Amino acid sequence: MRVSKFLESAARSLAVRAIAALVMLVGLSSVTLAGEPPPQNVVGPTACAECHKNEAVVWEKTHHFTTFHDLPRATKADDITKKLGIKRIKAEPLCLSCHFTQAIKDGEPQPVAGISCESCHGPGAPYMKVHSSFSGKKKETESPAERDKRWADSVAGGMIRPAMLYELAKNCYSCHIVPQEKLINVGGHPLSPFELVSWTQGEIRHNVWYTGGKSNPEATQNVKRKMYVVGAAVELEESLRAVGKATQNATYATTMAQRAQADAQRLNAISQALKLPETDEMMKSVRAVHLRLNNDAELSGLADAIGNATKQFVTNYDGSTLGAIDSMIPGPDQYKGKALE
Repeated sequence: MRVSKFLESAARSLAVRAIAALVMLVGLSSVTLAGEPPPQNVVGPTACAECHKNEAVVWEKTHHFTTFHDLPRATKADDITKKLGIKRIKAEPLCLSCHFTQAIKDGEPQPVAGISCESCHGPGAPYMKVHSSFSGKKKETESPAERDKRWADSVAGGMIRPAMLYELAKNCYSCHIVPQEKLINVGGHPLSPFELVSWTQGEIRHNVWYTGGKSNPEATQNVKRKMYVVGAAVELEESLRAVGKATQNATYATTMAQRAQADAQRLNAISQALKLPETDEMMKSVRAVHLRLNNDAELSGLADAIGNATKQFVTNYDGSTLGAIDSMIPGPDQYKGKALE
């Protein structure tokens, strides 16, 4: 990975070394997931909570929930909006796209919640009735074939299910890799040290459906293994997209370039530990990447390639053969916030 002149001094100062090869590990790039779901298709968290009461209880204890009321009153947010010339956070697309859920209310799109169900699982109107219908039967009498078709129809309508790790990760990183250089260069918006396992197993963990709300267990080790790899790859993918969209020799460009190189190092370590034929071959495919301004075409192409490998990885591995990366996966002491048990 080569860093052009506008990044070289920053790279040297942080001892960021170029990496000869990037890793393409996991993906599907045809789904557009960045930012806020279309308001006209959003049913809102209250509708979801009619069946998912236990999940809603967990959500209401998280920052995803409290941001709706807390963010407009936060001193740091006020500082950022003043620098950007924003008068109302809840009326500004730069803020709405990641911090709120909008739905049509009184004929107009309006913020109705913070980061909520549909921010992660897709806008519900096209699939909600299908996914909750039990094929027109009671849950106990629905056949496996009918259930599978119901889930397939729900996914076709835009539902993102828990097993769809790439799509979920894309929703996370499309915001946690701050997607607008103006937010950082002008507004001083903070960067997010997001990592998929440590954040999803912390306060936002809501694995309560299959226990009837009796417990909220961590993901299995096999799932966490897959999640760690997927998260690392998607972070690199989104970091590269961010660098490609940078237009100014400023904080955003240098920071995102440094993040992309760190991501590449992490993926390289994962690949070396797993020694999968797929990842070995993928590492050979990219030998030099130019992290420079106005290089969207090249970097988006590479990001697409990383994304296009994701789905194959998720499909091919159940996590049981990925134990070589166990020491890399964050443990409970690194989880972001405390989960509701």
